[in-house]
Amino acid sequence: MAAIDFLSRTHCHLGEGPFFCDRRDTLFWFDIVEKKRYAHDFATGTETVLDLPEMASAMGVAADGRDVIFTETGLLLWDGTDLTRCAAIEADNPQTRSNDARIHPSGAFWLGTMGKGAEPGSGVIYRWFAGSVDLLFDNITIPNAICFSPDGTTAWFTDTPTGKLMRVATDPATGAPTGEPQLFFDHSGGTGGLDGAVCDGGGNIWNARWGASALDCYAPDGTRTTTIDLPVTQPSCPAFVGGNRLAVTSAWENMDAAARTADPDAGATLIVTLDVDIEPRFEPALHL
Repeated sequence: MAAIDFLSRTHCHLGEGPFFCDRRDTLFWFDIVEKKRYAHDFATGTETVLDLPEMASAMGVAADGRDVIFTETGLLLWDGTDLTRCAAIEADNPQTRSNDARIHPSGAFWLGTMGKGAEPGSGVIYRWFAGSVDLLFDNITIPNAICFSPDGTTAWFTDTPTGKLMRVATDPATGAPTGEPQLFFDHSGGTGGLDGAVCDGGGNIWNARWGASALDCYAPDGTRTTTIDLPVTQPSCPAFVGGNRLAVTSAWENMDAAARTADPDAGATLIVTLDVDIEPRFEPALHL
């Protein structure tokens, strides 16, 4: 069903936010807790790391080529030399941090925050678009699985503790919700928790299932069609890296010594090569 390889054996405390820049042929990902952004250059096979001043979890690229990094205080711009403030998001709340995020086809950035201790109801999902930040959904504990249909008419997201993957209609031109969230898949009571997700060109959703060593695929009708076993217990998020390949981050967060011994690759970043053809989708430029 799939071949599993290791892209990086750097053991991230909390690996998250894989982002593939096709222009640079480079995968970026974050260790949220350790305040680092890693990069793997596929052309050279080299891995580099950028130390950050605060926790960060996701990124995009603006039309002018600058990286836009989602941190615990908002959005920062990185031009390869300097970090500058783009937007403040919960900058006055030291109890929260950034978590899951993804870019709508319009260039809108959906951004999920949460309590640093996963305090119930402390999280929010925002939309950044054309210089403004709007609150979309609040009273969330752990926002995850944010992703979008290829035509921009649908968004998905979850609050991981609920086990419910939700679907909401969106405006293709702005990424704003145009209806109320509806249940798409009910995983409540199932093994593991729904974590990061990405939607392929056929409208299928690929979701990392934290605590279950699994990468799941959901058809557009909400059927779970595929489960791929992974060699890490806590996979966190997938991203397409070209062809029929996905990168998947993972974590050793909250593992005791015995658990880490049983899961020696916890925190590594994987490459999953599917044995079926899919249409990969890369993130569009952010609309700053």
